[in-house]
Amino acid sequence: MNGNRNSALLSVKALRVSFTIEKRVIKAVDGIDFSLQNGETLGIVGESGSGKSVSALALLRLLPSPPSRITGETLFKGRDLQRLSEREMEGIRGKEISMIFQEPMTSLNPVLMIGNQIAESIMLHQKASKRSAWKKAIEMLDLVKIPEPAKRAKVYPHEMSGGMKQRAMIAMALSSNPSLLIADEPTTALDVTIQKQILRLIKELQRKLGMSVIFITHNFGVIAEVADRVAVMYAGKIVEQATVSDIFHSPSHAYTICLLDSIPNITDARQARLPAISGRVPESGANIPGCIFHPRCPWSQTQCELQAPPSTTIAANHVTA
Repeated sequence: MNGNRNSALLSVKALRVSFTIEKRVIKAVDGIDFSLQNGETLGIVGESGSGKSVSALALLRLLPSPPSRITGETLFKGRDLQRLSEREMEGIRGKEISMIFQEPMTSLNPVLMIGNQIAESIMLHQKASKRSAWKKAIEMLDLVKIPEPAKRAKVYPHEMSGGMKQRAMIAMALSSNPSLLIADEPTTALDVTIQKQILRLIKELQRKLGMSVIFITHNFGVIAEVADRVAVMYAGKIVEQATVSDIFHSPSHAYTICLLDSIPNITDARQARLPAISGRVPESGANIPGCIFHPRCPWSQTQCELQAPPSTTIAANHVTA
């Protein structure tokens, strides 16, 4: 599941994130383990509310404290990010680890030209002059295949389409040549054609720059397109981890099986009604005894309500609860 932790670019162990709200402690991420090798893409998949984005924000320590509390070990190039000072983290965020968010309009400054926003990041992390940073910003826009990059550098976010804004966000994220890119549902707000282009672009840039990628999504189609390995999250826990091939061809956890069954199959003419998972994802902090999926699981038994299943290795690089 985790490969060799000693050689991993990123190694996460027993990561927990909780929020204290009105004296109530809410567990958003409940003890997850995973690792990421150099040049590898890990897909984190699950329904909304499963803890995917919170896990990524916790890695970069972007959650406000209080009300959040983060425990566990997050080793990046051998250094535990949770033990670094804020100043040390500022040297890692945007430089060694970059993040692309799902809605570029909330991440781009509406009153600054696109080129200035990218140049600002370059000046901050690479100590470049204003002139050389502007030149590099144009090069980055060209790298992400924005036409007429010198001209586009001088436009404001509202003058660009959704796909172009997302490309500009990717250009900004990659401007410092990070070792790790975290992409948090970067194609959700885009139409299918543009989605395909953005996914292809991220894969192409990954090969060119040699970086690792954590790709967060609720879409198994995206996972099939970009990931090497997959971590399936449910209610703050990773319930299954495996290679993409094993997840699609030999899913083991009931939640993974149900998710895959709910994907439309255009080759099956007999499929009259699309299967759906009954119920809903439990609220963060819900105290569910036994297996966390048992209230929605079609194969639930009495034992499932009493005892939480341990993580079990069922094949090489395939672990399930």
